[in-house]
Amino acid sequence: MTKKEFVELYAKNGGFTKKEAERAVNLFLASVEDTLVKGDDITFVGWGKWEVKERAAREVRNPQTNKKMRIEAKKAVKFKVGKTLADKIK
Repeated sequence: MTKKEFVELYAKNGGFTKKEAERAVNLFLASVEDTLVKGDDITFVGWGKWEVKERAAREVRNPQTNKKMRIEAKKAVKFKVGKTLADKIK
């Protein structure tokens, strides 16, 4: 599902105009982004948790050339699904 499709679904289910729904979705995404950039986690109990994790530097091997490469350390966003949502997806 694309963002556009999601906005349309959100507008339909919430009784909003598409413009109102798009504004709400954009504000939500901006809030999530701002929180993660600060390094804070976001938890919706039963639904899921976004968190920023530090990935260590490591050496890998290119399978085509067999040459070793170094990947630098970086931060990555992880999402862990909550039990309630996981049970609905089964």
